Amino acid sequence: MIITLKQRTTKKQVNEILKKIVDLGFSYHISKGESRTIIGVIGKNAILTKENFENMPQVESVTPISKPFKLVSREFKKENTIVKFGNNKIGDKKIVVIAGPCSVESKEKILHIAKILKRMEVDGLRGGAYKPRTSPYSFQGLGEEGLKYLYEAKKITGLPIVSEVMTPELVPVVSKYVDMLQIGARNMQNYYLLKEVGKINKPVLLKRGLSATVEELFMAAEYIMSQGNSNIVLCERGIRTFETYTRFTLDLNAIPIIKNMSHLPVIVDPSHGVGVRDYIPALCRASIAAGADGLIIEVHQQPELALSDGSQSLFPEQFMQVMKELKYVAKAVGRYI
Repeated sequence: MIITLKQRTTKKQVNEILKKIVDLGFSYHISKGESRTIIGVIGKNAILTKENFENMPQVESVTPISKPFKLVSREFKKENTIVKFGNNKIGDKKIVVIAGPCSVESKEKILHIAKILKRMEVDGLRGGAYKPRTSPYSFQGLGEEGLKYLYEAKKITGLPIVSEVMTPELVPVVSKYVDMLQIGARNMQNYYLLKEVGKINKPVLLKRGLSATVEELFMAAEYIMSQGNSNIVLCERGIRTFETYTRFTLDLNAIPIIKNMSHLPVIVDPSHGVGVRDYIPALCRASIAAGADGLIIEVHQQPELALSDGSQSLFPEQFMQVMKELKYVAKAVGRYI
């Protein structure tokens, strides 16, 4: 349930409510809007304790949340959540573009592509250090060594970095180097991992699972938020359908649905969504037109030699053209790149 406080409620009065919530055996999450402070009461059958709060002088209203996802819901927070990623604000008027190779292959290669992307005015650098692959014989990434190369690229270019974390045990390691932790599609429902990233003060990029519904994506985000971390960016990256001409089917329906039902920002990964280099530019444009807050795109200086996902990685010159086109699309929908 949601407890909405009256304006000019004192810190002491807020603490009185928080103490009562804890004494009743529940946990809480505070959200401060422009004019109101609201408290989400988390726990089974919390609504049954409604009368305990309704008569408190600092309480304006107590409202049940109808959705199974509570903290992620627009019912809990009306204003859009803005997530900081380096100097960027994901969910604000600016469209954030993150780019880079699927995986970090060597120090020389990641530094090279990072410098190219910096000149193209991207907002962040992506690169996998731990790579979950369908085949156990495929390139699995460089591990912490790859994270060190990413961090060096950040020091040289100033680009904030995002990279995937695979297990709860790796959260402290990855957190040392990156500005945003990525939860990959195959780990969207790894609840132990979700809880672990929920305990740290670091932005999380949560990718939608290969066969997950939008509601299941929301529930995964709820796991993170319930642990105290509300710095979550949702990512639509394509789902499995019966279509065979593309790697997955990029679900553009999800963008307006997420924007309507949740306060969290959403970005799109068209590279994994379609898996075919020549189709990616069109889906970049469509994603921005549909309301996405950003894009994460795979770019490689020599895709034909890439150790992973070469067929869906753009050449730098292709990506430069995409960036030019996106500026027009963003302007048409009242935003900018």
